[in-house]
Amino acid sequence: MAGKLKIELVKSPIGAIPKQRATVEALGLKKMHKVVELPDNAAVRGMIWHVRHLVKVEEI
Repeated sequence: MAGKLKIELVKSPIGAIPKQRATVEALGLKKMHKVVELPDNAAVRGMIWHVRHLVKVEEI
């Protein structure tokens, strides 16, 4: 059974390139310090890898 990931937006994507801003929004993060829980799979891990400097990730 795959676990879940708790993802928090800790840095503003305002200065980031547009592709990274779109990735942050696709993860469901619209405001600073909002937390979302997503399934731990390869697609989500790839999205996190591209914006790893903007988010904090915990495994649940």
